[in-house]
Amino acid sequence: MAIYVIDDHPLMRDAIVMLLRRVKPGSEVVELSQLSDLEQTVAVRGAPEIFCLDLKLPDTVGISGVKVLKANYPDVPLAVISATPASDVEEWCREAGADVYIEKSSGASEIAATLRVMMQPEGQDGESEDGEAGHPTKLTKRQRQLILMLDEGLSNRDIAERLGISEHTVKVHLWRLFRRLGVKSRTQTLHYARLNGMLGF
Repeated sequence: MAIYVIDDHPLMRDAIVMLLRRVKPGSEVVELSQLSDLEQTVAVRGAPEIFCLDLKLPDTVGISGVKVLKANYPDVPLAVISATPASDVEEWCREAGADVYIEKSSGASEIAATLRVMMQPEGQDGESEDGEAGHPTKLTKRQRQLILMLDEGLSNRDIAERLGISEHTVKVHLWRLFRRLGVKSRTQTLHYARLNGMLGF
C-alpha cells in the first residue's frame, strides 16, 4: 500500500510528502504531477492507501480529478489539498466523493493533524472501540459523542470548540463516522441513529 500525492507544484508536493513521512514514518509515498500517470504508477508501485489531491493539475478541470479518482478507487480515502478557498469548492468536492477538503493556507500542523486522523486504523482515534450490546454497529466513544452533538444541531466549528480540536479534524472524525454507519450526511447519520436507538447513550 502506498500514499499518493498528486500535485504539480514541486514545493507544495515536497511539503506534503514531508508531512506524511512525519505523520506515518516508514510509509511509501508516491509523488505525481498529473493524474494521467496514476494508473501506470499504481501498477508498478502498488495499491493506494490514501490520495492527497490538488485540484489544479495540467490534466484536470475543476473537480474532474475528484470524480476520476472516486470512479476508479471508490473505497480509497481522498483528501483534497488545494489553494482554492473552501467556500468556493468544498461542497462540490464532497458531493463528487472527496472525504476531506483542506486549504493549503491551513498550515503544516493542521494539515498533518487531519491526515494523521485519516490514516489511523478504525478504533485508534484516541478512544476505545466499545460498542454497546444490541447495537448493530460498534462505535468509538468519540463517534458516539459526535452523534449526540449532531443531534444538538452543533456546527463543525461548535464541535471543534467543544472538543478542543480543529474544524478539519472534526470533518475527518465525521468522515470516519459516516463510513462506519454507511451514510453520507449528518441527516442520514441522525436517521440511522434514531432507527437503531443510538441517541440514548
